[in-house]
Formats: sequence, C-alpha cells, structure tokens
Amino acid sequence: MLDLKLIRKNYEEVRKRLSLRGEEYVKLLDEVYKLDKQKREIQKEVENLRALLNRKSKEYGRLKREGKEDENLKKELTEIKENLQKLEEELKLLEEKLNYYLLRIPNLPHPSVPVGEDEKDNVEVRRWGEPPKFGFEPKPHWELGEKLGILDFERGAKLSGSRFVVKKGLGARLVRALINFMLDLHTSKGYEEVYVPHLVKPEILIGTGQLPKFEEDLFKCERDNLYLIPTAEVPLTNLHREEILKEEELPLYYTAYTPCYRREAGSYGRDIKGLIRLHQFDKVELVKITRQEDSYEELEKLVKDAEKVLQELELPYRVVELCTGDLGFSAAKTYDLEVWMPSYNRYREISSCSNCEDFQARRMKLRYKTKDGKNLYCHTLNGSGLAVGRTLAAILENYQQGDGSVIIPKALRPYLGGIEVIKPQK
Repeated sequence: MLDLKLIRKNYEEVRKRLSLRGEEYVKLLDEVYKLDKQKREIQKEVENLRALLNRKSKEYGRLKREGKEDENLKKELTEIKENLQKLEEELKLLEEKLNYYLLRIPNLPHPSVPVGEDEKDNVEVRRWGEPPKFGFEPKPHWELGEKLGILDFERGAKLSGSRFVVKKGLGARLVRALINFMLDLHTSKGYEEVYVPHLVKPEILIGTGQLPKFEEDLFKCERDNLYLIPTAEVPLTNLHREEILKEEELPLYYTAYTPCYRREAGSYGRDIKGLIRLHQFDKVELVKITRQEDSYEELEKLVKDAEKVLQELELPYRVVELCTGDLGFSAAKTYDLEVWMPSYNRYREISSCSNCEDFQARRMKLRYKTKDGKNLYCHTLNGSGLAVGRTLAAILENYQQGDGSVIIPKALRPYLGGIEVIKPQK
C-alpha cells in the first residue's frame, strides 16, 4: 500500500511514476487524492464537534449540579450529537472507500527500473552457461517424461482435470530430491527453514498484495473463508505481521517448500502442455525482511542465492530486469531468472526476485524500532529458489540423450542414491 503522506506531499511525482505502470492506476490515484482531501476536511469537522460537545457537556453538567438545568443547552447538545453521528458515519464511509482504492493501486517502480510496456522491453543483465547442442531433434519435457514413465498427465486429468499431473517413480523421487537439494542449499546460506500452513485468511493475502487484485486467480474454500496459497511468499512474509521488530534482529531470512495453487485465470491456450503452467505446482521460496537502507543490497544477494541453484544443477540461464510495464503488483524492482528450454528454443522464467520496499509491510503493519526509537516500516523481499516443476522440466530437456534417456545432474545424485541416468521404459 502506498504511503498517504507521500501522496499528499509529492502528488505529481507519485502520479508520474505510477503512470509508468498504466494510466488506469493514475485514475485510481486521483480518486485517492480527492477522497483523502475530503476525509481530512470531515475529520477536522469531527474533531471540532467533539471538542465542542465535550465543552458543552461539562457546562451542562455543572449547571445541572447547581440545580440550573438549561433546556436550550440540552437541546443544543442533542443537535451536536446528531450532527457528530452523521459526520462520523460519513467519515467511516469515506475511509472505507479510500481504502478500497488504495488496495488496488500497485507499488511505485524504483527509479532504476527500465521504462517499458511489457516483457519485450525487459533488459537482459547477464547469462550463465551455454545452451546444449544436440545431434538430434530435442523432445519437449512432457514427451520425455511420459516415455520415461515418470510423468502421467492423463491420470492427472482423470483425478483433477486439466493442468494437473501425476509424477511417478523416479519422477516423484526427483521432485523430492530437488526440494531437499534446494532447502539444503538455502539453509547453508543462512535462511531459516519454515513449514507453513497452505490455507490462509483473506487478510494474509491482502498483506502481500494478492487480494483484492488477484481474487480470480485464487482457490477459495468458501465455507471456511480460507484461501489456498499461490506461493509460500504469502505466509512467510506475514509471519511477523502487526509486530514491531528490533532493528538488531534484521535482516530475517526465511525459506519454505510448499505446493502452490493458482487458477491461472486468463492464461487459456498458453503452455497448456507440460509442467510450465499448472494449477498445482511445487516451489521453494525465499523471503527477506530487512531495514529500509539494506533492501537493495539484499535484493542482489537474493538473486545470487536463486542463481546458485541453477549453477549447481548446471542449467544455462539468464538474468533479466523487468521493465515498469511488466512489474508484479507489489514489486518496486524485479529480476527474473530464465532457464534455457530447448523445446521452446528460448529462455523461460523459473524465478522472480523482487524488492517490495515497504509496500507489503504497510499493509500488514510490519515495523521495526530503530536504535534512536523510531518505528519504521520494514522492507520485504521475495524470490523463487526455485519453481520445482519448471526445474524438473529444464533438467529433462537440457540433459536428454539421443536414446531418450536423461542424465541426472551431479548435484542431485546423492539425493537419489547415486542414480546417474533415467532410462525409457521398454
């Protein structure tokens, strides 16, 4: 959530930066600015009336004690109370309306973010590794997985419908190996592993920005008013909601494995095959809670931590800085990691690493007390470390052999009892 004080003080600058994300948000900002002005005017009237009511009530009480009850003053008190009640109701409605619009305005892009409309305007930062060269036509991971007997999309659809998959045998073991490998790697870097609930309250999703903006993309348990998490970022970042942390406690590093659940609304016809875009998928998440002045240095470290997974697995990838038009709702700055996928003949996103600055912390009332006694909003960061299904897909495609077998990356072999290759079923 944007800071109302910032909007009041630097309205034109905020308006200019927000316009880089889309003109529809500028209209929302204009409405916020107008409503905030009305709210403050009514707030002033309410405060004046409360002071007047307090003064008149004391006067009436004094007269009554002296046996000089004043009927005119009594009538005046009734009128003041009625007017005050009307204004307080009006103020409450204005605050609700103001909050409605504020929750729908995205974060401001950091000044360093490249200006652009969509993913075509994203900027490549660096590459690592060389895409493999095959002496045969490489197959897509869904074909490889089915022939290896480790992916079963047909039975996944039988159980749950389209965009679900069953992973069997070495496929299931590979998923478990990848999760354990990623968690071991991140905990060795100082992240604390956390196992979190997969169902959360609406206010938890409001805290990280998924609600109300992305309501249609979430799976909701109506009877219990709980949502299945779309990413572990949601519960991890909210661990300290409504708390005031000590400055010396920061930064906090958390990592968690969870299944993630998304409707993928609006993505019909895109990536309908394979593991790239499923309704249920696995992910290891990285979250940081930091002091304000440290967050951009911590973002660079976060990207390196996610990159380390791909480097250890020896998967070629590139780092891309997202432009203003492609930023996520809560992010002020984002780097995507894109892994090479031979079947697509291009790089595909496997991780997004973002600094949300105080946008999420303001929503969840997450602060820290500085050494000089000030309470400041924390900065929050998150990144995939990594998306497990997409990592499995990248391994199958990049490590495939001409006979249909797939070599297991060396880093994963200890987690698979030393198995070096997956061979096609006869």
